[in-house]
Amino acid sequence: MSPDVLQEGVDQLAPDGRASGMVTRQDEVLQARAQELQKVQELQQQSAREVGELQGRVAQLEEERARLAEQLRAEAELCAEAEETRGRLAARKQELELVVSELEARVGEEEEAFQKRQQQQSALRVMQRNCAAYLKLRHWQWWRLFIKELETHLEAEEGARQKLQLEKVTTEAKLKKLGEDLLLLEDQNAKLSKERKLLEERLSEFSSQAAEEEEKVKSLNKLRLKYEATIADMEDRLRKEEKSRQELEKLKRRLDVEGSELQEQMAEQQQRAEELRAQLGRKEEELQAALARAEEEGGARAQLLKSLREAQAGLAEAQEDLEAERAARAKAEKQRRDLGEELEALRGELEDTLDSTNAQQELRSKREQEVTELKKALEEETRLHEVAVQELRQRHGQALGELAEQLEQARRSKGTWEKTRLTLEAEVSELRTELSNLQTARQEGEQRRRRLESQLQEVQGRAGDGERARAEAAEKLQRAQAELENVSGALSEAESRAIRLSKELTSMEAQLHDAQELLQEETRAKLALGSRARALEAEAAGLREQLDEEATARERAGRELQAAQAQLSEWRRRQEEEAGALEAGEEARRRAAREAEALSQRLAEKAEVVERLERGRRRLQQELDDATVDLEQQRQLVSALEKKQRKFDQLLAEEKAAVLRAVEERERAEAEGRERDARTLSLTRALEEEQEAREELERQNRALRAELEALLSSKDDVGKSVHELERARRVAEQAANDLRTQVTELEDELTAAEDAKLRLEVTVQALKAQHERDLQGRDEAGEERRRQLAKQLRDAEVERDEERKQRALAVAARKKLEAELEELKAQTTAAGQGKEEAVKQLRKMQELAASDRARRQAQQERDEMADEVANGSLSKAAILDEKRQLEGRLGQMEEELEEEQSNAELLNDRYRKLLLQVESLTTELSAERSFSAKAESGRQQLERQVQELRERLGEEDAGARARQKMIIAALESKLAQAEEQLEQESRHDPTPRLPHKLEKGNLRVKQLKRQLEEAEEEASRAQAVRRRLQHELEDVTEASESMNRELNTLRNRLRRAPLTFTTRTVRQVFRLEEGVASDEEAAAAEEVEPGSGPSPPEPEGSAAAPPQ
Repeated sequence: MSPDVLQEGVDQLAPDGRASGMVTRQDEVLQARAQELQKVQELQQQSAREVGELQGRVAQLEEERARLAEQLRAEAELCAEAEETRGRLAARKQELELVVSELEARVGEEEEAFQKRQQQQSALRVMQRNCAAYLKLRHWQWWRLFIKELETHLEAEEGARQKLQLEKVTTEAKLKKLGEDLLLLEDQNAKLSKERKLLEERLSEFSSQAAEEEEKVKSLNKLRLKYEATIADMEDRLRKEEKSRQELEKLKRRLDVEGSELQEQMAEQQQRAEELRAQLGRKEEELQAALARAEEEGGARAQLLKSLREAQAGLAEAQEDLEAERAARAKAEKQRRDLGEELEALRGELEDTLDSTNAQQELRSKREQEVTELKKALEEETRLHEVAVQELRQRHGQALGELAEQLEQARRSKGTWEKTRLTLEAEVSELRTELSNLQTARQEGEQRRRRLESQLQEVQGRAGDGERARAEAAEKLQRAQAELENVSGALSEAESRAIRLSKELTSMEAQLHDAQELLQEETRAKLALGSRARALEAEAAGLREQLDEEATARERAGRELQAAQAQLSEWRRRQEEEAGALEAGEEARRRAAREAEALSQRLAEKAEVVERLERGRRRLQQELDDATVDLEQQRQLVSALEKKQRKFDQLLAEEKAAVLRAVEERERAEAEGRERDARTLSLTRALEEEQEAREELERQNRALRAELEALLSSKDDVGKSVHELERARRVAEQAANDLRTQVTELEDELTAAEDAKLRLEVTVQALKAQHERDLQGRDEAGEERRRQLAKQLRDAEVERDEERKQRALAVAARKKLEAELEELKAQTTAAGQGKEEAVKQLRKMQELAASDRARRQAQQERDEMADEVANGSLSKAAILDEKRQLEGRLGQMEEELEEEQSNAELLNDRYRKLLLQVESLTTELSAERSFSAKAESGRQQLERQVQELRERLGEEDAGARARQKMIIAALESKLAQAEEQLEQESRHDPTPRLPHKLEKGNLRVKQLKRQLEEAEEEASRAQAVRRRLQHELEDVTEASESMNRELNTLRNRLRRAPLTFTTRTVRQVFRLEEGVASDEEAAAAEEVEPGSGPSPPEPEGSAAAPPQ
């Protein structure tokens, strides 16, 4: 509200003059408050502007920091490059030092040879003195007679002296040449040392700049931190002002509410703590009860185990009783046989003494009654014993079942109690943590309550002081509160955004760190490709620069052509002027015309050279495109290798799973073997029971015979005659014989059944052995497959290493090509310099022609004043001198043009050879890659076939095993059923249905034999199928091995391809650049082995300088 509006309101409210004083005072108070409010607004706007400026400054500092970081990174890269160049220069220096040492050694040898020659020269001087003496004595006749024989020796010595003189001259020339080479090497070494010093100075400058930039960055960081601290201080001030303005009104109410809430919370927490204590006590009681129940269950389990042991002991005692009963039964049987023998004896006595007395008959009848009573008692005892044994067996089985159930229940209850115990312990720990948290929260609440009480007291003290200023600042605060709330809201939003961004930044940094850790392996794997790509990009840049240089050279050649044409026109004009002036210079003009035509031809040849360079540029562009295509192919190859690695890992995992499955199948087969052993034991027990039943049948037969004899004796007592008794005896004997035959037939059937059982056992054992052999063969096959996979994995690793070596070889070859390209660039630059020198010479010739024209004009003016003869002679001499100069300069230009033409031809030859080599290598590489791709596809197809055959073999084995198991189980079940039926029938009714049983037994035996034969046939068929599949698997593995061998040979050939390229290029470089490479060096370059890799590229400056 403005002061004018207030004034109008005051005028309206106080129209009389008496209230004007009060209104003016209120007006002044309102104006003062309005001014204060305006000051506060201005301060707020100023603080907002400062905050904006600081934020802009912070953004600028961030940008500058990023820029400095980029500069620092670039300088670090430059430092790395400088280090690399320094390393190359150091290597070059070492090589030069070696060369200097070799030259010094050679100089020493030459000095020694020179000293020898000096000695020889001194000897020659002595010989010359002797020769002078000889000249004095040669006319003496005695000397002639003496020296005649030595002339031949002197001639030989003269020839040797001449040879030594020639050698001296040649060695002096060589020494001079070596001195020049030494000077050149010293110059080069000085240049290299200067370059090294310059590089070291530059490196020191870069390091100092980096240190300065780091200091700048540190200072900027400090400034940024300082500004951030100032911004934070200002924000804290704003917050404190806002809080002080808001707390003056709200703090008291808040403290009251918080105090009441804290009291309620304390009460609730105390109540909850009591509840938690009670719950903890209940849980502890439940835990104790659970532990007690667990102990009770353990005691019950121990009692059950004890009762089980007691039952087992009782079973053992029952078995002992059974053995005792069997012994007693054997004794009773023995007594019965004794009684039967006595009965037979008595019967014989009865037959002998038919006319015995009644007393003897009574005695015999008593004895027979005793025998029948004994038989009945024995049968009753055996029946009772069998019933008791059956009851004992049932009790034992029931007891075992109950004990098993009780043990299972005890296990289940133990598991449940363990789970409940763990849950209770977890709940107890949670309750304890909650209780500790509540206690800490209670303590914090107490501390907070005390702190709030102290703050309340302080605020109450402040409120007394601020109550006075509150009334004055109420309106001002109400007006500024909205704006401050907006600003505080914006600041709080900015803070929350900053906090959120900082959290996101930390999370992103963590993710970035994880991603960097994950990408480190990929970067290691892709370093070779990245370095190759960077090298190819650098090569492309170099080729582009070379193309640009060639374009500039072509433009320069065009300019030279234009200059030569202008010079030609000038020459023609001069020739025309001289033709009109002098007749004596006609011949010189013709020569100049011919020279001009030669120059035009040379310029045309230069144009052709430019065209050839253009074609070379196009070829280089094509090479660059081929290099890019090769890079893409290498990337695809790397991706294919990674896919192969993943496939190998997958195959290895599948083979591990197959091995685990084979181990499980072997364990399952062992379990089946144990079950079969148990079945064989049960069959043996059943066979023993059959034998016991057979013995029981024999005993029953004997009992029937005894009863028959008793019946015969009783009929004899009735009064039949002896003939009837004899007839009855014969009938009984015939019946006994029939029974014997039946018994023998039964015994034969039992033996046949036993033989069938033995055959079944043999077949079972054979099948078991076959199954074990199959499992062993499968284990061996799995082990062999695992070894093959490990070998393939090692081969893949070796291939990967070899491919890395190939990449290194390709990088070395590329560096070699780069060195060659740099040399070609140097040669092109030298050719350009030669062209520039030729242009300069042409300009000099033009200037010389102009000076000659001026001189001739002066000569013409002089000739007008002189004689014609003198004028003609002077002009002729001048023309001859000019002709000589022109001929000398044209000869020089022709030599330079010939050198440039030879250089261009060498470059073109080198380009053509390199292009032919690259094309041949690319064609060979594409053919080898296509062949390797075909071999790889064939190998994969063979692996799929092997996998399918293995699956079929596994299915056939599984089917054969299942069928064999089913057949064996069916045969065993049928055999068990037949034995059970035989036992039941022999137990219930042994005599009347024996023929029917025998027929059934025969039929069953035949059926069992037929089924056994069918099972054997099916097993043989499965074995044949298995052998056929095994043969197919062996054929496929042999084919895959042959394909792998072919693939390895192809890979070896592919590995050797870059080496041949490298040796070939090295040989051509040495031939083209040096031209004087010896046969030994060429042989050493060709004798590089494939695995050793190419020789490292020579440093710059090691090759011979191109021809200038």
